[in-house]
Amino acid sequence: MDATNLPQLTRRQEEILSMIVRAYTQYPEPVSSKFLVETYALSWSSATIRNEMKVLEDLGYIGAPHTSAGRIPTEAGYRYFVRNLMHNGDLTVTEQSSIREKFERLPMVTERWMRYAVTTLARTAQTAALVTSPSAQTGRFKHLELVVIQGRLVLMVMVMGGGTVQQRMLTLNEPVAQSALSEAAGRINRTCEGLKASEMLVKAVQLPVLEREVVELAAEVIDRQGDGTIYREGLSEVINAFPETSGAQQAVRVFEEGAFLNLILDEFLGPAAADVQVVIAGEGRREELSQLSMVLGRYGVPGQIGGALGVLGPTHINYGRAISSVRYVSTLMTNMMAQLYSEDEPSTGESDAHQGVIFTEPIKPDES
Repeated sequence: MDATNLPQLTRRQEEILSMIVRAYTQYPEPVSSKFLVETYALSWSSATIRNEMKVLEDLGYIGAPHTSAGRIPTEAGYRYFVRNLMHNGDLTVTEQSSIREKFERLPMVTERWMRYAVTTLARTAQTAALVTSPSAQTGRFKHLELVVIQGRLVLMVMVMGGGTVQQRMLTLNEPVAQSALSEAAGRINRTCEGLKASEMLVKAVQLPVLEREVVELAAEVIDRQGDGTIYREGLSEVINAFPETSGAQQAVRVFEEGAFLNLILDEFLGPAAADVQVVIAGEGRREELSQLSMVLGRYGVPGQIGGALGVLGPTHINYGRAISSVRYVSTLMTNMMAQLYSEDEPSTGESDAHQGVIFTEPIKPDES
């Protein structure tokens, strides 16, 4: 069935489909007409419900897994439910307040946010969750400072176009006065402001040795911005929820293969999705996701810095809770990233040095 052209149902058929989906996502057992009558105290007879269930089955929205009298939702049934029947608000006001308050108590360190976000998503949506670390979307140089630490040891503090701050330690061939380093940083800033990494390398050819090597390092940092870290939570708890082993294997691949996950995000979410996206069984486009459902979203400051987050599990996940969880956590993270990257940035000094430089291992980026 074409996922974009689902047959319209009557109001009663919609109500029955909604009850079947909700019942099955809560207790993954085939749903019978008798169960619906007894559970929801319906005024319709079992015969009427059976007739409507037959129509739903003929339309491809529910199916019989075996000879049982019960029915389960199909991929099309889940899609119709998500698009037409599901109402937001599965997170209570109390739950939202609790999540927000814990976020606000965290220090201004993005790694702490990522870890709390993925844990919150997994527990709240009651399934596995993923959050990617934020990366700058502009990829341009803004300015840097060079600060003498001790002897030949120098700290480079660089700010990129999206406000991301990176630090690297340099070991010079000879000690250089702070005034000379400040003059060198000033010339680099005037030469490279607003440039991409490739453009910086072109400019670097014209610079003295020290400045050229600093610019080359800065360009390398820009090319590698966004460490690609993926924070994960909850996969082991949902493995047994997959009806077949192949479904669990699909989930593990998404969970563990960063390149595959990025491919999925690019295909289904896009670089700047405005709202959460629901991917059910690969939407008929990816067999590798045929037994999974994913709810994906983005967070961050548009055009500056951001990342992705989402939950995944079998196709019978609680869609209302998953969607509301991803949407709410995404909003909180976006607000906090906006707050972080609107902070005033350090001013640059000015100065001169023409010494060679040996680069040491990078230190952890400044995330405060």
